Amino acid sequence: MNPTPVIIDTDPGIDDAVAIALALFSPRLDVRLITTVAGNVGLDKTTPNALRLLTYFERRVPVAQGAPAPLLEPFVDASDIHGKTGMEGFDFPEPDRSLLLKENAVEAMRKEIMDSSEPVTLVTIGPLTNIALLLKVYPEVAKGIGRIAMMGGSTARGNRGVMSEFNIATDPEAAAIVFESGIPIVMAGLDVGLKALVLPEDSAQLPAMGKVGTMTHDLFKKYRGGSFATGLKMYDPCAVACILAPELFKFAETSVEVELAQGPTRGCTVVDLKGYRKRKANASVAIDVDSKGFRAWFLDGMSKCI
Repeated sequence: MNPTPVIIDTDPGIDDAVAIALALFSPRLDVRLITTVAGNVGLDKTTPNALRLLTYFERRVPVAQGAPAPLLEPFVDASDIHGKTGMEGFDFPEPDRSLLLKENAVEAMRKEIMDSSEPVTLVTIGPLTNIALLLKVYPEVAKGIGRIAMMGGSTARGNRGVMSEFNIATDPEAAAIVFESGIPIVMAGLDVGLKALVLPEDSAQLPAMGKVGTMTHDLFKKYRGGSFATGLKMYDPCAVACILAPELFKFAETSVEVELAQGPTRGCTVVDLKGYRKRKANASVAIDVDSKGFRAWFLDGMSKCI
C-alpha cells in the first residue's frame, strides 16, 4: 500500500515535536506539508520551531505559516507548560528557512489537497484556526480531505477551563466550524492523553535511540505535561497513533458539539455518548486507550527515527 498523504497542522510544543517525529519517520505516512498556528506559544515561535525540527531531523518538508490568533478572541499561550520558546531543554540548530513557503497555510493546504491524486489526512495537534479558515475560504477542499485526526477536546473535564481542553478552548469558533464540516473526524481528546503515559523506564531508553531519542529525552526534562519521574502525558502523539495503531483505542461513533457561549463551559466539547441530543454522529471519539500497548508503540516508533 502507498503511504497515506498527510498534512500536519501544529503549534510546536514539546509533545508536538514527538508527534511530528513519529509521523515523519513512519513508512506508512507521507508528510507533504506542515502548517503552523498560534497555540502552545505564539506564531513567531511555532513557525521557527517547526523549521528547527525539520532541520534537526534532516527532512525537507515544506512549512507554511498560519494564523497568529484565534478567529475572534485575543491569543493566550501555554508557555507555562512548554516554556517560553515552546521547546526548551534542547539546543536545536538554526532553522533552515528555505523550507518556509511564501504562501500562507490556507493557500498551501488548498494547493496540496487539490493537487493530490488521493485523499489527504489532516493531523491537527494545535488549535483549529487554520483548518476553519481553509474550510470557509475554500469549501471545495472538503472532498479532498479523507479525514481529520485531531488531538483536541474532552469527554469530561478540561485543562484550559473547567470543561474545556486547550486546543479547542483556544479557538472554540474554529473548532465548531470543523466539527460541523461533515468531514470524517477522529478525536483523540484529553481523556486518552491522560492515560497515554511514557513512564520513567521508557524515557530512560530514549538516549540509546539516536539523535531523535536524545532530543526527546532532553525535551521531556522540561515538559510539564506530567512528571519525568512518574510519567509524561503524550497528548499529541495520540492523534498519530489513532492513524497508525487504531487497535490501541476504543472508539465511540457519536455527536460532538462545541459550546460557544461565554461562561464556564465555553470551549467544552459536548460528546453525546448516550445519544441524548439525537444528532447524527460527526466524530469517532477515542474513549479509552491500551496504556501498555501505547508505550510499546511509542518506543517502537521512536526506535525507527534517525
